[in-house]
Amino acid sequence: MTDFAARRRTMVDTQIRPSDVTKFPIIEAMLNVPRENFVPDAQREAAYVDGVIDLGNGRCMLEPRTLAKMLDALNISNDEMVLDIAPATGYSTAVAARMAQLVVGVESDDSLASEAQSLLAEADVDNAIIHVGPLEQGAAEHGPYDAIMVQGGIERVPEALLDQLKEHGRIACLFVEGSVGTVRIGRKAGGRVSWRDAFNASAPILESFSAECAFSL
Repeated sequence: MTDFAARRRTMVDTQIRPSDVTKFPIIEAMLNVPRENFVPDAQREAAYVDGVIDLGNGRCMLEPRTLAKMLDALNISNDEMVLDIAPATGYSTAVAARMAQLVVGVESDDSLASEAQSLLAEADVDNAIIHVGPLEQGAAEHGPYDAIMVQGGIERVPEALLDQLKEHGRIACLFVEGSVGTVRIGRKAGGRVSWRDAFNASAPILESFSAECAFSL
């Protein structure tokens, strides 16, 4: 029988800590959320690989390093609300929920949303919900949010998401330009979001966040 707890420790020791992610809440979350339960059964053995996992339906699970560094840059505290866009089966939502007050995951795919809600319940995550609706519209009825993160590559950011960010709130997005991907962190001040480059990463572009959509920074 595979020792997934040992694999989680190895993931943290070989992928997370060497990426300069040392905040205890992030380490604790990634050691305790069973990543293998959030991937299809056929991919359980690959749950802790250092790479993106294709979950089908246009969704992926970001590589552990990317998610950890996003969370590190967002610096979420236990009195904050987080909006998690395109969490697919809910792994990123479960991880963020261990450091936030409440996490709202937004999924447009009904079957993925239902699966995510079930998996969150099985993992005893009681401070997260999955909202079903268009990814680019977020979940304004539950906001505004202290932090927003997007689980996939993007080319543009919809204004609807930026509008749901609180003043002084933070947003993490993986911008893809050609073959290059860069995670950028935005911070809202005076009603405007200013961006800075944080680190390089890669992921497939989410369909509703492509350049063809009429969004603007």
